[in-house]
Amino acid sequence: MPPTLFASDLHLSNERPELVAAFHEFLRGPARGAAALYVIGDIFDTWLGDDQLREPLAAGVASAFATLSASGTPVYLQRGNRDFLLGDRFAIASRATLLPDAVVHTVQDTPTLIMHGDQLCTDDIAYQRYRRYWQDPKHRRQVLALPYFVRRGIAAALRAGSRRAIEGKPEQIMDVNADAVVATLRQHGVLRMIHGHTHRPALHDLVVDGRPAQRWVLADWYRKASYLEISTGGAAPRMV
Repeated sequence: MPPTLFASDLHLSNERPELVAAFHEFLRGPARGAAALYVIGDIFDTWLGDDQLREPLAAGVASAFATLSASGTPVYLQRGNRDFLLGDRFAIASRATLLPDAVVHTVQDTPTLIMHGDQLCTDDIAYQRYRRYWQDPKHRRQVLALPYFVRRGIAAALRAGSRRAIEGKPEQIMDVNADAVVATLRQHGVLRMIHGHTHRPALHDLVVDGRPAQRWVLADWYRKASYLEISTGGAAPRMV
């Protein structure tokens, strides 16, 4: 069976053309012929709504996903905290399946919980309040009803506020909460989790109700493009 590939936190933007190029290389190369590709949040550094598809960068990303899907590799996407307004129009243009915030799929014969991961950072009370606000469909509809240029201004203000907030927070509260991880694995009845968001790539071995479990954390693409490859022989991070 071909390997299954996972990536997260690409943060694609016009400000990082080298990583946009790496994204297209990844989809033309390692992702072609994979059993499936999962990109689980923060595909874009900012997503203002699916009318962003009018912009060349977004249109090119959707087209690349669609080409990969047409070649026979299923494409699965999740929203992150930067692209929470990603919608059905983008998924259709990408010929991709837009997944809920947490979902269990059988990956190489192992049930696996797949999520962006920000919901696990429960020690960051301010961020969780912010997340709950934007998870409300009413608030999303209100923002999407605004003119595109207004949304662009709001996004810039939110990014600036986020940078200031991060600078003032203790490092540990921006990581996942260990009890939340165990509770989430238990809730979904699985022993393997894959997520991104924290930008702290690692494999964490843990024990859930006396059974060994694993938590894979994906790397971000701020400096280098990478992905997690899972095959019948195991799992390993790879560079593009």
